[in-house]
Amino acid sequence: QVQLVESGGGLVQAGGSLRLSCAASGRSFSRYDMGWFRQAPGKEREFVAIITWTDSNTYYADSMKGRFTISRNNAKNTVYLQMNSLKPEDTAVYYCAARPAGSWDYWGKGTLVTVSS
Repeated sequence: QVQLVESGGGLVQAGGSLRLSCAASGRSFSRYDMGWFRQAPGKEREFVAIITWTDSNTYYADSMKGRFTISRNNAKNTVYLQMNSLKPEDTAVYYCAARPAGSWDYWGKGTLVTVSS
């Protein structure tokens, strides 16, 4: 069983930055793909970024490329999402997720990011 706890959300002005963290329990963290997703009010959850466990390759949704950076520290069982040049449309609850094999089996409860214009 893996537990994920997000932190770092808050209120920021447009153009600002935030760094989200996701702390994971469990000894197999380094062997999981880790991802960030978000859900804006009234919208479906959407993919933000993923970092693989094999070689730490990263992939991003098109709207986040160049602004967001996902990284991981396996020694600390933590994955990060650095968000720069934030826009009001980035307002959402951000979720961390872990993928041991083919599906996103573990999810955190989310952290709210609000970007004011």
